Amino acid sequence: AVIGMVIIIAGVILSFMTIGLFELIDMDIEDFYFGNIAIWGLAAVPVAGAYIVHNNPLLVKSVSPLIAKIFTPLVLVMLLVYLAAIVWTGKDPYNDREFLLIFNLLLVGVMALILFSVAESPGRVYTFLLLVLSVVTIIVNAVALSAIVFRISEWGISPNRVAVLGSNLLVLINLLLVTYRLFLAAKNPEQLSGAHLAIARFMPYYAIWTGVVTFLFPVIFGD
Repeated sequence: AVIGMVIIIAGVILSFMTIGLFELIDMDIEDFYFGNIAIWGLAAVPVAGAYIVHNNPLLVKSVSPLIAKIFTPLVLVMLLVYLAAIVWTGKDPYNDREFLLIFNLLLVGVMALILFSVAESPGRVYTFLLLVLSVVTIIVNAVALSAIVFRISEWGISPNRVAVLGSNLLVLINLLLVTYRLFLAAKNPEQLSGAHLAIARFMPYYAIWTGVVTFLFPVIFGD
C-alpha cells in the first residue's frame, strides 16, 4: 500500500507538470491525458506495487531508486513529446512566467531522478536511457536559458531573473558533467559512480549560489 501511494503521488506530480507544460504552448491535453494515459497508469499501480514488493526484499532502502527507475522513461518520453510539440505548434512560452517556474522544477526533478537511479547499478541499457535523458534535459535547459535571457533583454535585470539565470547556468554545467560521466559509464559500467559524484560534489555550488541570492541580492538590488 505504501509503495502504491508513493507511485500515485509521483504520478500525480508528473501529470500536473506535463499538463502545465503543454498549456504553456496553448495545447489542452487534459481530457486526452486523463482519458487515455492516466487511467491506465492508475490501473497499473496495484500490479506495479505488488511486483516491486515481491522482487525487492530490501525495499525500505531502495524505494527512491525504484521510483526513479519507474519514472525515468516516462519523463524522457514526456520531454521528447513536449519538445516535438513546441516545434510543431510554433508556440513560444517565453512571455509566461509560469514557464520558467515549471521548467526549473522539471530540471530539479530530472537531476533527482538521475541521482537516485545511479545510487544502485542500473545496468548498461538503463544507463544508456539515463544518458539520453540527460542529453534531452540539456536541450530543455537551453530553452529555459533562452527564455530568461529573452525576459532580461525585454524587461531588464531584476533579482528574480538573475537568480534564475544563475541557477540555470549551474544546472547546465552540472548536467554537462553528468552527461560526460554517463557517456563513460555506458561504455564501462565501472565508471557509473562518477555520475553520482558529479551531482553530489556540485551541491556546494548550489548552496553558495543560494547564499548569494539570499544574503547579497538584498544588498545589491536594494533601494
